[in-house]
Amino acid sequence: MTLSVRFLASFGMTFSDKICVALYKKTMTKEYSFLINGKWRKSSKKEDIKNPFNNETIAQVCFGEETDLEDAVISSQKAFEITKKLPAYKRAEILKDIVKGLEQRKEELARTITLEAGKTITDSRIEVNRAINTFQIASEEAKRIEGEVIPLDLLPGSENRFGIVKRFPIGPILGITPFNFPLNLVAHKIAPAIASGNTIILKPAPKTPVTALLLGEIISETDLPAGGLNIIPCSNPLAEKLVMDERIKKLSYTGSTAVGLRLKSKAGMKKVTLELGGNAAVIIHSDTDTDFAARRCTVGAFSYAGQICVSVQRMYAHEDIYDEFMDKFLANVRNLKSGNPMDESTNIGPMIEEGAAKRTEERLKEAVKDGAKILQGGKRNGNFFEPTVLTNVKPSMKVCSEEVFAPLVVVERYDNFENAVSMVNNSIYGLQAGIFTKDIKNIFYAYNELLVGGVIANDIPTYRMDHMPYGGVKMSGLGREGVRYAMEEMTEMKLLSVNPGGP
Repeated sequence: MTLSVRFLASFGMTFSDKICVALYKKTMTKEYSFLINGKWRKSSKKEDIKNPFNNETIAQVCFGEETDLEDAVISSQKAFEITKKLPAYKRAEILKDIVKGLEQRKEELARTITLEAGKTITDSRIEVNRAINTFQIASEEAKRIEGEVIPLDLLPGSENRFGIVKRFPIGPILGITPFNFPLNLVAHKIAPAIASGNTIILKPAPKTPVTALLLGEIISETDLPAGGLNIIPCSNPLAEKLVMDERIKKLSYTGSTAVGLRLKSKAGMKKVTLELGGNAAVIIHSDTDTDFAARRCTVGAFSYAGQICVSVQRMYAHEDIYDEFMDKFLANVRNLKSGNPMDESTNIGPMIEEGAAKRTEERLKEAVKDGAKILQGGKRNGNFFEPTVLTNVKPSMKVCSEEVFAPLVVVERYDNFENAVSMVNNSIYGLQAGIFTKDIKNIFYAYNELLVGGVIANDIPTYRMDHMPYGGVKMSGLGREGVRYAMEEMTEMKLLSVNPGGP
C-alpha cells in the first residue's frame, strides 16, 4: 500500500487523483474492534491512530461507548465467579500460553509499538521481551500465593487456638495504561490480575491502543474464561464512570499525577494503585568510573526521547569530576542519532505528538530566560526535540521541579554527598533515584535518606526489572507494581480462627 501511494504521489496529480489516493489509504487502513466477553465488537465511534514519525494513519480503532462499558462490567463480574475458583496450575497454564503467543508474534508487536508510539525498533523489541518476561514471572507467581499460620494462644482462654491467613482475589479490576510502554505496562496490569484469579477491564492509552488489542488477540486464544479480560479504548469521561462504579473493586492507574489524583478522589472505597510522575535524579560521586556513568546517563536521559517516568531528568556531579564527566557525557549526546524509529541505527525517535514537543520548547525558553544555560541541543522540529542538556538551573524552574517527560536533562555540581542527597530530595516526586559511587557508606546513606521508592546503586534510575517492587512516594504514587507485589495489591487477606477444642 505505502509503495503504491508513494509511487502515485511522485507524479503530478490532479485534485481528483489526490482524492483517490486519500480514499485508497483509508480503505487500506486496518480497523480494530475492542474485546468484550470474549467477542470482538465494533462501534460507530472510531479514532485514527497516527504514526508520530510522519503523522500517517496506521490504524482505525473502534472506541467503546457507555453501553459497551456496562457490558464489560457485567461480563467481568460473571467471569470472576469462574476465575476466582481456577486452580493455581490452570492460571499458570493460561499465562504460559500467553507467553507462547507473544513469542510467536514478537516482531509484529515490536513494529506495532514503533508505528503507534514512535519508539525506536530496538527499544520496541526490548519492550516485547520484557512483556514476555512479565507474563512468565506471573505464571510462576500464580503457583505460590502463600499465606501463614499464626498462634492465637497469647492470653488465657485461647489455649490451642491458631489462625490461618489466606489471600483471596477481590473481583473486577480496572487498569488504565499510558502511551509510553503500550505492551509491558499493559502486561503489568493484566498478568498479575490473571495470576491472582481476578478479572480485568483494560483501558489502553488513546494514542497507542493497537498493541494492547494485539495482546488481546493472543489472550483470547487461551483458556481464560470469556470476560476475564475486556479491552476497551474509550473516552476519559467514560473511564471515570468506571472508576466510580462500585462493582469495580480496584483501580490500577499509570499516568500523570494530575489525572491520577483526580481518579483517586472519585474511587471511593475501592483499592487504588497509582504509578505517577517523576523527575528522577542521579548522583555521580567523585570515586566513580566516569566513562560508565556518562554512558549510562546518556541512555537514562534520552531513551524513548525521555518519555519514561524514571528517565534521568536531574544530574548532580561532584565538583572534582564534573568537567571530566561532562566532557564524556556531552560527547555521547552529540553522537546520538535522531530519525526514523524503524531505522535500526536510530537512537532517538519523535515525541508522541507535536504538542508535547512544543511544551518542552516552552519550558526550555522559560528556563533560559531565567538564567539557565544550554550546553547541547535545544531545538524543536515538528514532533522531534533535540537531545538537550541544561546547566545553571534553579530548583524552582519547571525543568527541575516538574516532570518534563522529554529528551531534556539538567546538570549541576555538588561539594559533598550529603548535600547531593538533599538536592535530590528537593522535589515533590520520589519514584527512583540512581547513585554512582564505590563507597558502601554512601550507598547505604542514600538508601536510608533518599525519599524515593527505589534506589539504584551504580546505575541510572531508569533501571527496572519486572519482578522487583516498583512505585514511588510523595507525588509519584501509591502502592507497588512488580508482579508479586501487584498480586498482593489485587488480593485481600482473610483470617480463619480455629478452635480445635470447641464442641
